Amino acid sequence: MTLLGRLLHHRRAGDTHTAWNLPNLHGPELLTLTSEHFAHGAAIPLPQCAKHIGGADLSPHLAWTPPPPGTVQLLLVVEDIDVPIAKPAVHCAALIDPSLGHLDPGALGARRPGAGVQLLRSTIGRGYHGPAPIKGHGPHHYIFQLFALSAAVAAAPHRARPRTLLPVITAPVLDRARLTGVFER
Repeated sequence: MTLLGRLLHHRRAGDTHTAWNLPNLHGPELLTLTSEHFAHGAAIPLPQCAKHIGGADLSPHLAWTPPPPGTVQLLLVVEDIDVPIAKPAVHCAALIDPSLGHLDPGALGARRPGAGVQLLRSTIGRGYHGPAPIKGHGPHHYIFQLFALSAAVAAAPHRARPRTLLPVITAPVLDRARLTGVFER
């Protein structure tokens, strides 16, 4: 696997097609998103990584500043911008009750999501899927993006694929924040 990683080293999705850069999800950047498990730009700990590389697939603790008045739903999207494909891989997508101010570790788990969390489909499946980059491919950046929406996401969002759902969200974004973690094998 190390050879494959080296061969694909310069091939990366980039951030052009992230949820953050979709025109319909633009908005002010006044929210603050943090984690007890890693700082912005720092390494994501092994327990938050995929099971098949020795992790526990345990979604990290996430906390944010209060969203602005009028927020009806929070949208969380976690993307790996360094996958060697055309667009970033969505590792998790969820709708969150705006009355929450944080998510405990594991709250994005597919089997038992936390109270106030509605899991959506991701590139990999439903629920949180921790980092597991190709060995030798170099550092992968995982962007945790939080959007405060002024209306609920409609049209059976739990069935739609992320690349189909994200571009058609019409609720204006009242505020947004992001937190980047890094992992390398």
